[in-house]
Amino acid sequence: MLKIRQVGADEIDALMKWRAEVLRHVFEIPQDEDLGGLYKANLEYYREALPSGKHIAVFAELSGVTVGCGGLCLYREMPSPDNPSGGCAYLMNVYTKEEYRGRGVGKAVAEYLIYCAKARNITKIYLEATESGRPMYESLGFRNMGGYMILREEK
Repeated sequence: MLKIRQVGADEIDALMKWRAEVLRHVFEIPQDEDLGGLYKANLEYYREALPSGKHIAVFAELSGVTVGCGGLCLYREMPSPDNPSGGCAYLMNVYTKEEYRGRGVGKAVAEYLIYCAKARNITKIYLEATESGRPMYESLGFRNMGGYMILREEK
Protein backbone atom coordinates (compact mmCIF):
# COMPACT_ATOMS: atom_id res chain seq x y z
CA MET A 1 0.00 0.00 0.00
CA LEU A 2 1.45 3.33 -1.07
CA LYS A 3 1.48 6.06 1.57
CA ILE A 4 2.05 9.73 0.75
CA ARG A 5 3.10 11.81 3.73
CA GLN A 6 4.18 15.39 4.21
CA VAL A 7 7.79 15.99 5.17
CA GLY A 8 8.26 18.05 8.30
CA ALA A 9 10.92 20.68 8.93
CA ASP A 10 12.65 18.16 11.21
CA GLU A 11 13.31 15.93 8.15
CA ILE A 12 15.29 18.42 6.07
CA ASP A 13 18.36 16.13 5.99
CA ALA A 14 16.34 13.30 4.43
CA LEU A 15 14.70 15.73 2.04
CA MET A 16 18.11 17.06 0.99
CA LYS A 17 19.30 13.54 0.12
CA TRP A 18 16.28 13.12 -2.14
CA ARG A 19 16.76 16.58 -3.66
CA ALA A 20 20.35 15.67 -4.57
CA GLU A 21 19.12 12.44 -6.21
CA VAL A 22 16.47 14.36 -8.17
CA LEU A 23 19.01 16.95 -9.35
CA ARG A 24 21.47 14.25 -10.41
CA HIS A 25 18.76 12.38 -12.32
CA VAL A 26 17.06 15.34 -14.05
CA PHE A 27 20.23 17.25 -14.89
CA GLU A 28 22.38 14.14 -15.49
CA ILE A 29 24.96 15.21 -12.90
CA PRO A 30 27.60 12.52 -12.24
CA GLN A 31 27.69 11.01 -8.75
CA ASP A 32 31.23 12.27 -8.17
CA GLU A 33 30.39 15.90 -8.99
CA ASP A 34 30.22 18.14 -5.94
CA LEU A 35 26.81 19.71 -5.28
CA GLY A 36 28.13 21.88 -2.45
CA GLY A 37 26.80 25.23 -3.71
CA LEU A 38 23.45 23.78 -4.75
CA TYR A 39 23.21 21.84 -1.51
CA LYS A 40 23.75 24.99 0.55
CA ALA A 41 21.23 27.02 -1.50
CA ASN A 42 18.61 24.26 -1.26
CA LEU A 43 19.19 23.85 2.46
CA GLU A 44 18.66 27.57 3.04
CA TYR A 45 15.49 27.45 0.91
CA TYR A 46 13.98 24.49 2.78
CA ARG A 47 14.86 25.89 6.21
CA GLU A 48 12.75 28.96 5.44
CA ALA A 49 10.09 27.57 3.10
CA LEU A 50 8.98 24.42 4.96
CA PRO A 51 8.20 26.02 8.34
CA SER A 52 6.59 29.07 6.71
CA GLY A 53 4.28 26.92 4.56
CA LYS A 54 5.67 28.30 1.29
CA HIS A 55 6.73 24.80 0.30
CA ILE A 56 5.04 21.45 0.79
CA ALA A 57 7.28 18.40 0.45
CA VAL A 58 6.11 14.79 0.46
CA PHE A 59 7.60 11.33 0.51
CA ALA A 60 5.96 8.30 -1.10
CA GLU A 61 6.47 5.15 0.96
CA LEU A 62 5.86 1.48 0.25
CA SER A 63 6.06 -0.81 3.30
CA GLY A 64 7.93 1.91 5.19
CA VAL A 65 10.54 2.41 2.45
CA THR A 66 10.73 5.82 0.76
CA VAL A 67 10.40 5.26 -3.00
CA GLY A 68 9.53 8.72 -4.26
CA CYS A 69 9.13 12.37 -3.44
CA GLY A 70 7.60 15.60 -4.64
CA GLY A 71 7.23 19.23 -3.78
CA LEU A 72 4.91 22.16 -4.23
CA CYS A 73 6.12 25.77 -4.06
CA LEU A 74 3.34 28.17 -3.19
CA TYR A 75 3.63 31.76 -4.37
CA ARG A 76 1.75 34.72 -5.76
CA GLU A 77 1.88 36.22 -9.22
CA MET A 78 0.32 39.33 -10.62
CA PRO A 79 -3.48 38.92 -10.63
CA SER A 80 -4.89 38.38 -14.11
CA PRO A 81 -8.28 37.61 -15.66
CA ASP A 82 -7.60 33.88 -15.45
CA ASN A 83 -6.24 34.11 -11.90
CA PRO A 84 -7.77 37.07 -10.02
CA SER A 85 -6.27 36.07 -6.66
CA GLY A 86 -2.76 35.65 -8.02
CA GLY A 87 -2.32 32.45 -5.98
CA CYS A 88 -0.12 29.95 -7.81
CA ALA A 89 1.87 26.83 -7.21
CA TYR A 90 4.83 25.23 -8.91
CA LEU A 91 4.82 21.44 -8.86
CA MET A 92 8.37 20.13 -8.68
CA ASN A 93 10.65 17.24 -7.80
CA VAL A 94 8.05 14.56 -8.50
CA TYR A 95 10.45 11.67 -8.64
CA THR A 96 10.32 7.91 -8.20
CA LYS A 97 13.27 5.58 -7.70
CA GLU A 98 13.88 3.75 -10.95
CA GLU A 99 12.97 0.29 -9.65
CA TYR A 100 9.50 1.58 -8.62
CA ARG A 101 8.61 3.45 -11.81
CA GLY A 102 5.53 2.38 -13.71
CA ARG A 103 3.63 1.57 -10.51
CA GLY A 104 1.75 4.86 -10.19
CA VAL A 105 4.00 6.35 -7.49
CA GLY A 106 4.72 9.59 -9.38
CA LYS A 107 1.08 10.03 -10.30
CA ALA A 108 -0.03 9.50 -6.69
CA VAL A 109 2.52 12.10 -5.50
CA ALA A 110 1.37 14.61 -8.13
CA GLU A 111 -2.31 14.01 -7.30
CA TYR A 112 -1.67 14.55 -3.60
CA LEU A 113 0.22 17.80 -4.24
CA ILE A 114 -2.53 19.04 -6.58
CA TYR A 115 -5.02 18.27 -3.81
CA CYS A 116 -2.87 20.32 -1.37
CA ALA A 117 -2.87 23.28 -3.76
CA LYS A 118 -6.62 23.12 -4.32
CA ALA A 119 -7.18 22.91 -0.56
CA ARG A 120 -5.51 26.33 -0.43
CA ASN A 121 -7.77 27.64 -3.22
CA ILE A 122 -4.94 27.60 -5.75
CA THR A 123 -6.16 26.64 -9.19
CA LYS A 124 -3.17 27.67 -11.31
CA ILE A 125 -0.32 25.18 -11.10
CA TYR A 126 2.82 25.22 -13.23
CA LEU A 127 5.48 22.58 -13.75
CA GLU A 128 8.41 21.59 -15.91
CA ALA A 129 8.32 18.02 -17.13
CA THR A 130 10.78 15.65 -18.70
CA GLU A 131 9.65 14.12 -21.98
CA SER A 132 8.95 10.82 -20.23
CA GLY A 133 6.83 12.57 -17.59
CA ARG A 134 4.59 14.48 -20.00
CA PRO A 135 2.01 11.69 -20.56
CA MET A 136 1.41 11.35 -16.82
CA TYR A 137 0.94 15.09 -16.35
CA GLU A 138 -1.33 15.28 -19.39
CA SER A 139 -3.48 12.53 -17.84
CA LEU A 140 -3.86 14.82 -14.80
CA GLY A 141 -5.08 17.72 -16.95
CA PHE A 142 -1.88 19.68 -17.55
CA ARG A 143 -1.44 21.33 -20.94
CA ASN A 144 1.80 22.12 -22.74
CA MET A 145 2.92 25.75 -22.70
CA GLY A 146 6.17 25.58 -24.67
CA GLY A 147 8.57 24.07 -22.15
CA TYR A 148 6.21 24.43 -19.23
CA MET A 149 2.92 22.79 -18.54
CA ILE A 150 0.04 24.29 -16.64
CA LEU A 151 -3.01 22.98 -14.81
CA ARG A 152 -5.86 25.45 -14.54
CA GLU A 153 -9.37 24.87 -13.40
CA GLU A 154 -11.85 25.36 -16.20
CA LYS A 155 -14.62 27.83 -15.39
